[in-house]
Amino acid sequence: MPSFDIVSEVDKQEVRNAVDQVNKEVGARFDFKGSDARVEQSDYQLTVYADDEFKLEQILDILRTRLTKRNVDVRCLDKGQVEKVSGNKVKQLVTVKTGLETELAKKIIKQIKDSKLKVQASIQGEAVRVTGAKKDVLQEAIQLIRKSIDNFPLQFQNFRD
Repeated sequence: MPSFDIVSEVDKQEVRNAVDQVNKEVGARFDFKGSDARVEQSDYQLTVYADDEFKLEQILDILRTRLTKRNVDVRCLDKGQVEKVSGNKVKQLVTVKTGLETELAKKIIKQIKDSKLKVQASIQGEAVRVTGAKKDVLQEAIQLIRKSIDNFPLQFQNFRD
């Protein structure tokens, strides 16, 4: 039976490359001269440091630009609270979300079942597996999900006959 998986993945190496580019640009820009502005990465956790909230927003804008140029969807970024560090300095934790959360997976399965397409959907860890009798029905399911879920980056992988 033909099947495919609905997943949400981010290439960690592309994120690292984007962070390196951001740090290089921040170090070279005149408006950041003498400041302690930087982005640190630990797995899928990014910590953005800046002198004030205005510079923090500038760094986040540079980060979004660099990630976009490296084909990383910025909808997977989850910004935390802005925290005060010593003096006027601030930091913000930015999480790169990977994998489908259970709520989103259940929402996808519900939409597939409500559409009355002749496919079956099941949760497989951090992915949703969709199986059907024909390729055409699976392609209709992909189009349905693409139209309905637009606030989270999804990829459709492992398409098998």
